[in-house]
Amino acid sequence: MLLPLLVALLPLSAHAAERQVVLIAHPQVTNAALTRDTTRAIFAMRQRSWPDGQAVRVFVLPNNHPVHARFAKERLTVYPHQLQLAWDRMVFSGTGQAPSQVGSQIEMLERVATTPGALGYLEREYLDDRVQVITME
Repeated sequence: MLLPLLVALLPLSAHAAERQVVLIAHPQVTNAALTRDTTRAIFAMRQRSWPDGQAVRVFVLPNNHPVHARFAKERLTVYPHQLQLAWDRMVFSGTGQAPSQVGSQIEMLERVATTPGALGYLEREYLDDRVQVITME
């Protein structure tokens, strides 16, 4: 009785693993891990460089993209509108700029792979060897 239920759930768990949103960086970035606080500071555009001093180039999907919402809520523990408010505040006050926006996960992969110091996110199924996955501590 329990075995058919477990077998029926297997495809869902494998699918869920593919749909996991991961943090990605340009292959020459020297940090393999970031804390949630550091990641949140980088995506809020408060921290503009990697711990080794290299400039961070942040890429994000549009606010209404479901992967952006999942990344913000699950990985940064903030709502997308909170990030947008922080970006708007910096832009309008002249103290900073918003991250670069890309239109799709494929474009995210391309831009992060080809931009030194780049940081972004996408679903695991879009990964390839042109970028590295950054673990969150």
